[in-house]
Amino acid sequence: MTQRASAFEPEVPEAVSDPAAGGEVEQPDIKKLGEALRERVEIRSISITGLFVLAAMYTLYFARAFFLPIVLAVLLDFLLSPLIRALKRARVPEPLGAALVIVGLLGTAGIAVYGLVDPAKEWVAKLPASMHEAESRLRKLRTPVEQVSKTAEQVEQAAKVDNGTKTPEVVLKGPSLTERLFGTTQTLIASAFEVIILLYFLLAAGDLFLQKLIKVLPQFRDKKKAVTIARETEASISTYLVTVTLVNLALGLAVALVMFLLKMPNPLLWGAMAALAEFIPYLGASALVALLTLAGLVTFEQVGHALLVPLAYLGVNIIQSQLISPLILGRRLTLNPVAIFVGLVFWWWIWGVPGAFIAVPLIATFKIFCDHIEALAPVGEFLGR
Repeated sequence: MTQRASAFEPEVPEAVSDPAAGGEVEQPDIKKLGEALRERVEIRSISITGLFVLAAMYTLYFARAFFLPIVLAVLLDFLLSPLIRALKRARVPEPLGAALVIVGLLGTAGIAVYGLVDPAKEWVAKLPASMHEAESRLRKLRTPVEQVSKTAEQVEQAAKVDNGTKTPEVVLKGPSLTERLFGTTQTLIASAFEVIILLYFLLAAGDLFLQKLIKVLPQFRDKKKAVTIARETEASISTYLVTVTLVNLALGLAVALVMFLLKMPNPLLWGAMAALAEFIPYLGASALVALLTLAGLVTFEQVGHALLVPLAYLGVNIIQSQLISPLILGRRLTLNPVAIFVGLVFWWWIWGVPGAFIAVPLIATFKIFCDHIEALAPVGEFLGR
């Protein structure tokens, strides 16, 4: 005789008798049913997440004219916030401090552009002749390429049919290289104006958005945690951006000094280009090596002296990227090269050249944010080296 089950633990029959079938029918396994439902929920969550990611990419791509100035203004806000806080400690109100900082920033940029625009225009104007001169000096090294070019020209001449009449040519004037890279002048001016205005309001607002967030959160524990995360994230991001900017400026000064010692014309122009190119890892340095090679071949008659120019830049760049930056930034703020390359390609595809310039700061900002959020800590670990 079976023992009576307790009132708190009711006995669940494994099978019941079915008179019509003349046997027992198995009851459904509740555990297996729960696992099946859980798998369906996980599949649905993955699908929703994938659709959200695709929608976000679509939005960023087609609404870049709206999002790009906002992202630039936010990054500049992180970069200049320490200076605003220093002025506030000196009893300068935040709106006045923001105006002083923006005026100083625009003045510095204006002086730099005014001093470098003439050498840049002169060099761009000489670019076609420089290409021809560099090609003539490298003719001995280009014998295989020339043979292929001559073969292609012969095939093209053989394919032509000369019937005595000249076929009219239709020339379609497309956008210039600058317009393809950065957009039209009107778009650039409008975006720059939007960035400046938004940056002023962000700097002048100070901790306004953080105060709004604290008011919205219901519990004191959540408010304290939000303040801690916001302060640490802002401090880390601003420290990273300031450090990277100073390192790139130091690299530009070092390159300018090396170009001066090598007797390259306009060394400050090459130093400024090196500082800007450093914001685009790999691609920026590769493009500058090609430009310095061309400039060296045009400037110097000896090929060895000409090739010394890009090699010297590569040496300075390797010292900066492999020794100085890891030493200053530390392991915590050093990014994974794979993440840098993937992020660079992604933001280049989304926003073009401006996206490539801000790709690394965006990845670093996202990594720092993930490091301070427990649920996103694995993502931050992946992005780090």
